[in-house]
Amino acid sequence: MANIRLLSTSMVQATTNMVTVERFDLTQCDLQFLLLGAIQKGLLFLKPKSSEDQNLLIQHLKTSLSRTLDFFTPLAGRLAMVEHDDNTVSYFIDCNNAGAQFVHAAADGVTVADILKPVYVPPIVHSFFPLNGVLNYEGVSKPFLAVQVTELVDGIFIGCTMNHLVVDGTSFWNFFNSWSEIHRGLDHISEPPVLDRWSFLNSSTCLPIHLPLSIIKNKTVRFTPPPLQERVFHFTKQKISRLKAKANAESATKSISSLQSLLAHIWKSTTRNGQVIDLDKEVGLTVLVGIRTRLQTPLPGAYFGNALMSERVTLKARAILEQQLGYVALQINKAVSSYTEVKVKGILESLKENLNPRTMGELARNHCLYTSSSPRFNIYGTDFGWGRPVAVRSGPGNKLDGKITLFPGFEEGSVDIEVCVLPKTLKAMENDLEFMDAVSI
Repeated sequence: MANIRLLSTSMVQATTNMVTVERFDLTQCDLQFLLLGAIQKGLLFLKPKSSEDQNLLIQHLKTSLSRTLDFFTPLAGRLAMVEHDDNTVSYFIDCNNAGAQFVHAAADGVTVADILKPVYVPPIVHSFFPLNGVLNYEGVSKPFLAVQVTELVDGIFIGCTMNHLVVDGTSFWNFFNSWSEIHRGLDHISEPPVLDRWSFLNSSTCLPIHLPLSIIKNKTVRFTPPPLQERVFHFTKQKISRLKAKANAESATKSISSLQSLLAHIWKSTTRNGQVIDLDKEVGLTVLVGIRTRLQTPLPGAYFGNALMSERVTLKARAILEQQLGYVALQINKAVSSYTEVKVKGILESLKENLNPRTMGELARNHCLYTSSSPRFNIYGTDFGWGRPVAVRSGPGNKLDGKITLFPGFEEGSVDIEVCVLPKTLKAMENDLEFMDAVSI
């Protein structure tokens, strides 16, 4: 397949220098991502039918991006690091309006069908994203936000790389949605971001969280994953409902959600097909638990920052393989349901004192299935005036054996799951009749 041709690279700043808040101290939820990579998600659109010149279209995208940064001022800033006398370090966001990176590129000869029709995600998709390989702590010199607009023969791909210290998935898609609204000519956005980070998560006075300097010096080795393969599996609303009904019936409950049933179905298949020899080996599934609604005074939906906690569900391989879907799904349900306000506040307090950011290498050694993103995000409502996107894809950031990324499907109620595993595991899953029975080809 063709290579990417870079046409231009520039910096886009907010239109105003009147920053209301100049500094944002990072919370414990933000800092857990310090040593990992950025969030990389992008949307594929059919080429606009209007006769607008492509250069004018690119300029319009830059202008609307600049105006959107007026609302999301942290994304135009940089990471600041302060070393303290006690061999600790703290970080904050400096809202200096240094700007976001904007890349204009072309994939000559590549069509929308070239991206959507192959069984596996084509490697060229990773080239649709800027700042590949950059880790979050490098935000001291790298932009928090980088956008790449890649022209295809009959489409446009907009890839966003956003520093995970600044945003979680909810904040990421709020920005993407807001940019598309501004681009369509609106003078306001549906959900203005709430930028007051610390006070919502912590009742005590804001003091920067100090991390041992040794964490940064000793954990900056780059992680290189083995050769992996990615495929997007599509699950219709009807087949998901069937899995949910099966899981709840087997567990004699009504509490298991559609997503928990789907995750259990995938967990059973990856365990069954991942060449697990020792049935007494502990196998993990790590899910991200959103905490916006788990406090007595809920965080605003538009809270701009990270409001996530990581929960690892662990079962022996024997249990995953021999127990029914309902049993496995119920363990996921119990783990997520345990996140009461008391537990969330306890974790927040503990993290302030004992934060130990993980690296990709450490995560890979856990031999766990990792979930990211959510089918609840408003992805297909991101409309730049050209109509709905036809697909969503992720970049190479934070990819390891066992990474699964959850997206809403194009049809309402459906779910797309991007599975990133070793090629032999993926091939075995494709030959797994029990797994594929729930997949829509």
